[in-house]
Amino acid sequence: MKTSMIVLALSGLIALPAHANSQPTNEEARSIAQQFGGELKPALQNSMKNGGPVPTISFCHSKAPQIAYELSQKTGWKINRVSLKPRGTTATPDQWETAVLEQFNAQLASGTPIKGMEFSEVVTDNGAQSFRYMKAIATGDVCLKCHGTDVAAPVSEAIHKLYPNDAATGYSKGQIRGAFSFSKAL
Repeated sequence: MKTSMIVLALSGLIALPAHANSQPTNEEARSIAQQFGGELKPALQNSMKNGGPVPTISFCHSKAPQIAYELSQKTGWKINRVSLKPRGTTATPDQWETAVLEQFNAQLASGTPIKGMEFSEVVTDNGAQSFRYMKAIATGDVCLKCHGTDVAAPVSEAIHKLYPNDAATGYSKGQIRGAFSFSKAL
């Protein structure tokens, strides 16, 4: 059976997933970041337009992880969003992500534009190597209703119901709110 699968795969009769044996690259990670952001941002904007910030908090709580999970299943990458001021527990950065976020903030302070701000490297953790990639997320106008310095009381209450340990407020337009953080085992 194994021999016939290999022969069929080599002959092109069985389509193997694109990520099955490929080495990860920045280009691949950028493409996934564009897919993730390209699906998430319009969905959040649509929710804000149709229901406002309070229902959008529930939408973001359920839809963002679903989009990440589906894209992860499709691509073979571990996909997340992290922040130095996390909203939920999955947004809490690990040591590597914290260092990269701090590096992004230093770059922003020195005048580097957020657009295109990214970092990647091969990391060894407990003997296992992975390719890690992060892309900075800028705080835009639409973000400020839930992440800004003046969050309305009903919005704040809705946030704290779903995210009791929320720290993701106090941002101004143009700050780095966090980053897309992706990894793929080598």
